[in-house]
Amino acid sequence: MLMKETKDGSGNKTLEYRAEDIVDFAWTAWPGYSVFTDMWKNVKITLLLPGDRKDQVDRQLQAVKNALEYFSANVGPYPWPYVNVVDPPAQGSGAGGMEYTTMFTSESAAGMPSFVHLPEMVTIHEFGHAYFMGILESNEFEEPWLDEGVNTYWENRIVDHYYGSSSGMLDLPWLKVSDSEVTRLNYVRSGSRQASTNKPYSWQFPHGTYDMMSYSKAGVVLRTLMGIIGEETMNEIFREYYRRWAFKHPSGQDLIDVANEVNTKMNGDKFGPDLNWFFSQTLFGTGICDYRVSALINNPIRSSSDSLKQNVKKHKPSYLSDSTYNSKAELERIGDVMLPVEVLVHFSDGHEVKEKWNGQSRTKDFSYTGKFKLEWAKIDPDYRIAMDVNYINNSKTIKPDRVPERRMTDKFISFLQFFMNFISL
Repeated sequence: MLMKETKDGSGNKTLEYRAEDIVDFAWTAWPGYSVFTDMWKNVKITLLLPGDRKDQVDRQLQAVKNALEYFSANVGPYPWPYVNVVDPPAQGSGAGGMEYTTMFTSESAAGMPSFVHLPEMVTIHEFGHAYFMGILESNEFEEPWLDEGVNTYWENRIVDHYYGSSSGMLDLPWLKVSDSEVTRLNYVRSGSRQASTNKPYSWQFPHGTYDMMSYSKAGVVLRTLMGIIGEETMNEIFREYYRRWAFKHPSGQDLIDVANEVNTKMNGDKFGPDLNWFFSQTLFGTGICDYRVSALINNPIRSSSDSLKQNVKKHKPSYLSDSTYNSKAELERIGDVMLPVEVLVHFSDGHEVKEKWNGQSRTKDFSYTGKFKLEWAKIDPDYRIAMDVNYINNSKTIKPDRVPERRMTDKFISFLQFFMNFISL
């Protein structure tokens, strides 16, 4: 490891890296490239792309600057004074989306609509490998999740942060799709999501599951972990991982050890003595996560005088009824993965109660007695458990509303029309 510790003008410790710390080499040559440069702090950004894609220049350069800013703030400093981005021409498109230290290739096209953030996503993803392939020097062949999966997790965060938490990938008035949701759907919609764990070497994944397991599932697993322990704890885990393991070829167990240590330091035993229970079920298990609200029950407890009052108060709103109710929300864990979840319970007068369930049992009931009916319940109301393979069954209401169903149908039809028009360009 060729690096030394120095101090900046304020006396803060920094790490200084030399060119010898670069782990691989690549070059490109083509007479049709147009060359553009920009700066982010002390880092020179050089962009090479075909002349007919000049409308993509600002998008590509800004994506690099966004990645530099986000990684530097939440993981660690970018150690080199330059980064080179190559957006290859159509005849060299097979070289797109590839990473090398201080140089990577992106993918775009002339006239790419501004509401499709595919070029930005590819640029941010490939830049991210400067950290998890270049600086951390993890072994992508033996532990692909440690490079591709970790990088996908950060790509999702960065794209959705700068381009919209609900529109990081597609941003239309009538259809918005986040980058993190695209990753999640690649996992939850895969018919082979239980065919393997993340233990195999890259060449050992069965039935074409390498991409889904190494990129999508691993990214979703880490996003789920962030939903449980919190974003700042996740940031500190990766800051410490960077500080401790930069240019030292860490293994997946090294990252897990850091996660256990940092989580205990920041959260105590709130999530147990360590996080091994999480990783053994998710990264290294084949189970799925699926919770559902199975039933909502409101049983009235009527007083002896109810029959005399019935005719007088028959037009009174139900939530002002003189009756008292025994209400119950019945929940089930369908999948094998046991994760802690929150449950939001809503009553007919508008008040809500947020419950916690550790997810250990197959069933869980929350019971209430009062004058107000239980109207709906929702498991994981803030969508923290990205691994849950079916969000639809997470909630139930006693008053179904068909408007969202119609809206989703309209959006799906519109998306099909957009997709067919796009691929015909």
